[in-house]
Amino acid sequence: MAPFDALKMARERSLDLVEISPNAVPPVCKIQDYGKFLYEKDKSDRAARKKQKVIVIKEVKFSVTVDEHDYQTKKNQAVRFLGEGDKVKASLRFKGRQMAHRDLGYKIINRLILDIGDAGLVEFMPRMEGTTLHAILAPSKKAEAVPKKAATPAVPSANAKATEPVTPAPAQA
Repeated sequence: MAPFDALKMARERSLDLVEISPNAVPPVCKIQDYGKFLYEKDKSDRAARKKQKVIVIKEVKFSVTVDEHDYQTKKNQAVRFLGEGDKVKASLRFKGRQMAHRDLGYKIINRLILDIGDAGLVEFMPRMEGTTLHAILAPSKKAEAVPKKAATPAVPSANAKATEPVTPAPAQA
């Protein structure tokens, strides 16, 4: 249809001629209310943004002289961050003469990578930048598939009466 005829038809219906696909040959237009078109487009854009997962990098800092309990606490934090779908940056800062013993730092970071295991994948292997040794871990596909909060089973209260008798499981030989 010619653009002039389409515009005349739109004005007769007191609507607007909205160009939907300008790059098509010939360009695609629709007769509709332009305000409603903008509202629906904005609404669909907001819905698309809502479903996006924003990846956050959380940092867990270690030192060369980290104690076992502190190491376990920070390892558990890293596993929790990975379970929530965030990336983890494990960093270890060398101070003063500790730079002479970089192998101790590499041992700590590599131990962390091994301890995390299936919860995360190594995105960047441990590397030095200045006086800091760091590695970046991303959540594994298995960890992302597990829902964040599992539903807790309903536990009957002490005053509630059981409707069905409980039968013990048969003994296995």
